Amino acid sequence: MLDVRRLRLLRELKIRGTLAEVAEALQYSPSSVSQQLALLEKEAGVELLRKTGRRVQLTPQAEVLVAHTAQLLETLEQAEADLAASLTTVTGTVRIAVFQSAALALMPDALTRMSSSYPEVRIEMTQREPETALHETWARDFDLVIAEQYPGHAAPRYAELDRIRLTGDAIRLAVPPTSPERPAISSLGDTAGMAWVMEPRGAASRHWAEQACRSAGFEPDVRFETADLQAQIRLIESGNAVALMPDLVWTGRGTTAQLIRLPGDPHRTVFTSVRRSSAKRPAILAAREILAETAASISPATVSAPD
Repeated sequence: MLDVRRLRLLRELKIRGTLAEVAEALQYSPSSVSQQLALLEKEAGVELLRKTGRRVQLTPQAEVLVAHTAQLLETLEQAEADLAASLTTVTGTVRIAVFQSAALALMPDALTRMSSSYPEVRIEMTQREPETALHETWARDFDLVIAEQYPGHAAPRYAELDRIRLTGDAIRLAVPPTSPERPAISSLGDTAGMAWVMEPRGAASRHWAEQACRSAGFEPDVRFETADLQAQIRLIESGNAVALMPDLVWTGRGTTAQLIRLPGDPHRTVFTSVRRSSAKRPAILAAREILAETAASISPATVSAPD
């Protein structure tokens, strides 16, 4: 009989690539991971790993086991969800991965609502970039991810993950407050030659912003790169940069920046994803319910920023 825990280690090696990364993810020592996989080879009676330099490579037989392990883990997770659903109290832990603007705008109120409505559910939140978070939720590092999708820029798809729209917000041009020293800005084209702040390369927001500028006829002068939206806001409000910002950023705060509508009124979509096998777990259903209530309460119509 093959050991399920050892099969999971084999699948983790397929996902993460090295024994060290498997050990770190599951809080084992690398030597322990290696020993358990050696025992799995004995149980299977076939070679599962081959050394290639300093790394190990899965054999075709190991790939067969990995495919079956994925199905097995889904079945076990579904069983856990059904068992939890049979109880009268909603309990458990939900590990949530969330990007920064959603963490700032949604999570404080959502956590307060969860504590009031579902006091026996523990929420653990980690900030992650959406594309990374989707992969890590698929890999079972998280239970639920709050992710984003920009117009014309599809977020990664995983067959094991569902996707439910949470909210949407307009993307606007954010420029410094008016002053006699600065020329008036009324359109994206007026920012050609000005200093821009954007997220680092690879972020969906960065790609979308660059394409928007190019469509307006210029290459943005990106002098400042930071994933910290609070830092971006300070650079804009202090007169040092311009940026394209989604409305969710301004939730719960005023701003001295000017927010200018863009042609076509582009919107970003914010959604949640969970593994389909755990989607009916009561704690996850509760978290999604509360997040939906919170998002509805801070719809774009109530964003505290001027047009």
